Amino acid sequence: MTAAARQVIARLGLAPLPPEGGFFRATWRNATASAILYLITDDDFSALHRLAQDEVWHFCAGDPIEHVQLDPRDGLVRTARLGPDILAGEWPQVVVPAGVWQGARRAGGSSGFALLGCTVSPPWDERGFELGARAELLAAFPAHPGIVRDFTR
Repeated sequence: MTAAARQVIARLGLAPLPPEGGFFRATWRNATASAILYLITDDDFSALHRLAQDEVWHFCAGDPIEHVQLDPRDGLVRTARLGPDILAGEWPQVVVPAGVWQGARRAGGSSGFALLGCTVSPPWDERGFELGARAELLAAFPAHPGIVRDFTR
């Protein structure tokens, strides 16, 4: 982990987020939605998981990320690159529908971290979180073994 990543984690008061990976802090919640800050370091990633709620990821600072979605409804894999360079094809946000598997990792850069905001509606409820099991995801998405292996623990 880079010194810059450690400084951002300390400054924002982020804590480890097992078993998904990365660091987070809840920042806001009301009856309709909730939000967190989320940080991925150069030596970690967001493991494939799905939520019972819709989620929006927002790029905030640091390095770009590769965000993947594996959709059990149609078997398709979608990728987005979130980052600051919109003219080079990076996006400031990505929407993840409820029930879609998702994961993320840094995609280059020199900061050693990517800081994101994640907004969930309805609000976060741990009962709606499911971590992806590698064997089950390999069976469900046989055309994409590399992605499944890269984004599971």
